[in-house]
Amino acid sequence: MVEQPTEQPPAPPQRPVWKRPRTWFLLVLIVLAFGLIRTIVQKKAGPSGPTSQMRGVVPVGVTPAERRDVSIWVEGLGNVASLATVTVRARVSGQIVSVAFQEGTRVNVGDVLVQIDPRPFKIALEQAVATLQRDVATLRNNERDLARYKDLVAQKLIPQQQYDAQVATVESAKATVALDKAAADSARLNFQFSTVTSPIKGLAGVRQVDVGNLVTPTDTNGIVILTQMDPIAILFTLPQDDLPRVSAAFAKGPLTVEAWDRTGLGKLGEGKLTVIDNQVNTGTATIRLKAEFPNPDYRLWPSLFVKARMHLETRQNVVVIATPGIQRGPNGTFVYVVGPDSTVSVRNVQVDTIQGPIAVITQGVQPGDRVVVDGQNQLRVGAKVDPRPVPLITPQTPQQGEAGQEAGPQPQVAGQPKPSTQGARARLLRRLRAQPRQQQPQGRTAQQGGPREASAQ
Repeated sequence: MVEQPTEQPPAPPQRPVWKRPRTWFLLVLIVLAFGLIRTIVQKKAGPSGPTSQMRGVVPVGVTPAERRDVSIWVEGLGNVASLATVTVRARVSGQIVSVAFQEGTRVNVGDVLVQIDPRPFKIALEQAVATLQRDVATLRNNERDLARYKDLVAQKLIPQQQYDAQVATVESAKATVALDKAAADSARLNFQFSTVTSPIKGLAGVRQVDVGNLVTPTDTNGIVILTQMDPIAILFTLPQDDLPRVSAAFAKGPLTVEAWDRTGLGKLGEGKLTVIDNQVNTGTATIRLKAEFPNPDYRLWPSLFVKARMHLETRQNVVVIATPGIQRGPNGTFVYVVGPDSTVSVRNVQVDTIQGPIAVITQGVQPGDRVVVDGQNQLRVGAKVDPRPVPLITPQTPQQGEAGQEAGPQPQVAGQPKPSTQGARARLLRRLRAQPRQQQPQGRTAQQGGPREASAQ
């Protein structure tokens, strides 16, 4: 008898994982843990969180707009150039017997530089003078004969032809004397040229030849190069956009130009604008200008790289604000202004010119308006602020020491070099930021397009 296999009951269907109670329990635990961690982090963050920042008062630095006189300057880069550079060459051939100058020293017009052997030229001069004296004696004898012939021809004692021949002899003798005189002058000039003198007042460079060398007028390197140092010139460039106002100011009178070293900290000299070039450089869109400077102490050196600053005019009684207060957005230039209720608003402004730490404003603010100069990236229109006053910085210039070293900064008129003023402004802002402040809300910076409210102005 064959035993039949027993049938197994079908297995119960398994539930999906997401329907199992255990899975739901784990998910609930994960959510609770995440919420607990977030709560702990927010408590530790305290008032620095985004929500609390939006509710806080923003500390800012403010500077009131003022009316004042502002000197308008333009600045360009340039190089020092000598007004005269002379390569001294011998004008006669000969051997150098002495050198009378020191390399790198100052020379004046007429100073002896080198002495070429003068003996050949002295001998030639003596020969020319002797020939002249001989021919002068011959001329005088011929003139006496002519006087006798004149009386004889009047008495019909000699033929007219003999008299005419004597007249021609006298004229020929006169021409010979003139030729001898020119030869003597040439020999005397060559004798003088054997002593090489300085044609200009300037500075001697490196000597190219030594004693004993034979020099000629065709030598390429010459004897020495002389460079005029006082006065001296500076060639500098300005953007072509500055040309109209520079030309207008130059037409009214001489313009003052200051020369500063390339760091902008040391003033090297002060001169006057003399030339505006007659064409614009199409490659760089700049115009070239030339100014002359007195240079008695030789602080300006040929080919030296300098910064040239030129004073155009002085604006009288204009509205100025601190340059850091100017912001740029999609609708142009604007500033944040703090109202009487310590809330900020946006003012669109029109900037006429910027002179270092101050900017001349023609429209948008009035004297006394408190303009935000620090903390703008934390602001929105209508935000509550805690204004702290920041003085409007007057541009400063370092005073020069006796040896050309810069002393401490002293007050100067508006429009002086920027580096020292930027340092002073940075120190003020660092002191401002070092003070305790409340937490600040986050917002878009002006470089990112300004606040949403500003874009709607």
